[in-house]
Amino acid sequence: MPIRHVALALLVVAIWGFNFVVIKLSVAALPPLLAAALRFLFAALPLVFFIKPPRVAWQLVVAYGFAFGVGLYGFLNLSMAWGMSAGLSSLALQTQAFFTMALAFFLLGERPRRVQILGAAIAFAGIAVIGAERLADAALLPLGMTLLAALCWGLANILIKKAGRVDPLALTVWGALVAPLPLLALSLLVEGPAAVTTAMAGFDWGDAALIAFLAYPATLLGMAIWSWLMARHPASVVAPFTLLVPITGLASGYLVLGETITPIEIAGAVLVIAGLLVTLLRPRATPLL
Repeated sequence: MPIRHVALALLVVAIWGFNFVVIKLSVAALPPLLAAALRFLFAALPLVFFIKPPRVAWQLVVAYGFAFGVGLYGFLNLSMAWGMSAGLSSLALQTQAFFTMALAFFLLGERPRRVQILGAAIAFAGIAVIGAERLADAALLPLGMTLLAALCWGLANILIKKAGRVDPLALTVWGALVAPLPLLALSLLVEGPAAVTTAMAGFDWGDAALIAFLAYPATLLGMAIWSWLMARHPASVVAPFTLLVPITGLASGYLVLGETITPIEIAGAVLVIAGLLVTLLRPRATPLL
């Protein structure tokens, strides 16, 4: 993977790490499913009027929109509204790398190299170390919903791979257009018309700023770069970069929300970084005889 592509992946990691803080703030200000619906409405409009649909089957675009928009952020927003911290959410969601590798193996026939499996094992050991202290304070339902969000992210990654070298911004924008109505319908069903009406009546510039960050840097820029990388490299190479998101997520949670970082969590973060580095190692060329 070229250095410039690694740099792009790290930029996405930084944005997505801080993204968890903004999600936490948004679900405190708005009903969580409504916040997700507004995120994707902002992401789709008005760009959908200026960007041509991606050259791929519309069924794939719809499936991608449901997996990434409705599944990932529907479950994630609810889990954070119901008790998951920004730091712990950024940690637990990275099980998507495992789901992506597993789905890529079963659906795409991509066989991860042994060094990638070893790197993933080291990184997940780091996640387990960080989670050991955090899970005691997390309810089972929010944690389970975060894992469902991770599964949906893994599925979205596979759909990106199946789309091939499609315009990543077009796929992101048109995929985002799929999500607002289903999320709004779920918001009305789960959160109730009264909560939705009250939230929209009190919607202010602060709420708009939160949604704008989630829609533009975190969704459009982040996913456009991510889709571009996924289309050019094996899923088992790109997906492990998100194992660094808990590092920026934990740091952002500490700096902005006052969430604590312990020495054990720092040790786990070091393991995550080590696992990523091992995963990215390239096999040596076999010498010619």
